[in-house]
Amino acid sequence: MPRHLVTGNGKMLINLDRNGYIRDLYYPYVGQLNHVSGYHCRVGVWAGGEFAWLADDEWRRTLDYEDDSLVTCVTATHPRLGLTLTINDGVHQREDIFIRRFAVKNDTEHEREVRLFFHQDLVINETEVGDTAAYYPANNTVFHYKRDHYFMFNGSTGQEGIYQYTTGVKRFHQAEGTWKDAEDGHLMGNPIAQGSVDSTISFRLFLQPSSTHTMYYWMTAGHTLDEVKKLNAYVRESGPGNLLDRTKIYWQRWVNKQERDFGDLRDDVVDMYKQSLLTVRTQIDERGAIIAANDTDILNYNRDHYSYMWPRDGALVAYAMSMAGYQGMVVPFFHFCAKAITDEGYLHHKYNPDGTVGSSWHPYVHNGQQQLPIQEDETALVLFALWADYAKHGVIELPQSLYPSLIRKAARFLYSYVDPELQLPKPSYDLWEERYGIYTFTASAVYGGMVAAANFARLFGDDARCSRYEQAAERIKNGILTHLWDEEAGRFARGLQQQDGKWVRDMTLESSIYGIFEFGVLPASDERVVRTMRQIKDGLSIKTEVGGIARYYQDYYFQMSSDLDVVPGNPWIICTLWMAEFEIETAQSLADLESPRRTIEWVVDHAMESGVLSEQVDPFDGSPISVAPLTWSHATFVLTVLKYMERYQKLKA
Repeated sequence: MPRHLVTGNGKMLINLDRNGYIRDLYYPYVGQLNHVSGYHCRVGVWAGGEFAWLADDEWRRTLDYEDDSLVTCVTATHPRLGLTLTINDGVHQREDIFIRRFAVKNDTEHEREVRLFFHQDLVINETEVGDTAAYYPANNTVFHYKRDHYFMFNGSTGQEGIYQYTTGVKRFHQAEGTWKDAEDGHLMGNPIAQGSVDSTISFRLFLQPSSTHTMYYWMTAGHTLDEVKKLNAYVRESGPGNLLDRTKIYWQRWVNKQERDFGDLRDDVVDMYKQSLLTVRTQIDERGAIIAANDTDILNYNRDHYSYMWPRDGALVAYAMSMAGYQGMVVPFFHFCAKAITDEGYLHHKYNPDGTVGSSWHPYVHNGQQQLPIQEDETALVLFALWADYAKHGVIELPQSLYPSLIRKAARFLYSYVDPELQLPKPSYDLWEERYGIYTFTASAVYGGMVAAANFARLFGDDARCSRYEQAAERIKNGILTHLWDEEAGRFARGLQQQDGKWVRDMTLESSIYGIFEFGVLPASDERVVRTMRQIKDGLSIKTEVGGIARYYQDYYFQMSSDLDVVPGNPWIICTLWMAEFEIETAQSLADLESPRRTIEWVVDHAMESGVLSEQVDPFDGSPISVAPLTWSHATFVLTVLKYMERYQKLKA
């Protein structure tokens, strides 16, 4: 199940599913560690002797956010119980506190008692071994802990705090968990449990006919019992409602910090633009890691996840956010890369949020030959994004501080890692991490990285290096035009594959060839680029009512159809937007912007109800496929909207 709602602050990230259940709790890094790991922290309601979990089918739900904020706005109505819940969730913008507000409306004409139950199913440090859950009478809370991670749970109805509690063993022998104890409306009060444990707490409300009463539930996180106690006291003293309202205001100020003219874009596009900025913010750790996605349901498919920082994804997300005016937010990313880069000058496949090297499937040996297990575009795109950041904001101190540790080191590697005969980057893995060879996207990214390095060298008066980098970039450009353009097909190749000791063009239709113009090898208006992009649009468009554009022809990842004439692959959000970027850059009149505007609207129309974007959508029903939210999808939407607005204003003028 995709994550319909996300909220966080750069240290803590919480994902909620469509039922309002916490499914992922990342702390103290965004993306590391996950102390819920996809299990269900249930919420239930008891009224008039009847009980229902929020996952029950009878609930009618709407999922949204408060305007321009990371505070959720969820409504859930249960006709049989005669109740309507309005739920707001948010992580405090500064402190490691998660707050939930439940406005409970009595839809009946008689007075009644209502009890709300909150179930805590934690797997602290991503393992169920050795956890402790305990009632803490000194402040009437329940807390879970293991080693240096503590989580304290509390709440208030105004009149009283926790009404009942219990702790117990879960998923061991016949024990399902303490959530089963809630279904009769009463909790047994077991004060402590250790091992594979969970807990449940309840709160009671007394509602007059057709009246509404509000209660709060909160969690504090820290490294000691004293830390979580102090944060719990802070919530009580400040008032959970006040803190939640201040969190909403903070994010509204953050996302609206500058005025923009959105031209002729629909209001829901503007809303999606702002929500994408906020969603991207939740996926960025304050120490610099920009995480690809944090939806752990992907574990069910390949026993690994997307909670890594791919330097490619990170660089392109940083590029988009810098162009949107959030330069300060992405500065730590470049420092992260400077610490991570190897002595040889390349970045690894992917990284954990704490800076250690992530898991990989790229081998050090290919066809019996030693190789670097890298995707070279990842190193190059960091330089490209860093120069774009400087060109936009003019903050010279950042690149100056990174010139010896990141810029020159990466440029030296890109300069040397070239096939002398082809004058193209040596083989590495493609951006999809599937094939080993020389690819148009990678070569274009390396060109963009070398141009960026030359620009920095010129900026700092390093003329010899500037000349050397410029000449290297020009050689790579010539190599692209010589070896990757296919005159007979009238388009650029996906790349070169070695067969029987010879380099052969791979002519598979491939959306990532957009890198030719994105990274400056050729202008989008160049006839070769135009012919290529037209063929990509013709050959990779999904010919169902859903529409969109596939990654490449015969894409097997989560493949939904073998009818390649109709569905060459599932539509990807980013690939569909790349075509819009091309059409924006080549637009010569306002009328020419109609097609990319429709594509931008297509993305909005295929977002989840809450505004979350997935990686792919189903080519037949438009439902989300793979992880959601995907940071790259939201960032590409932001960048495309920015490019549209800029082009619209120029053409209008």
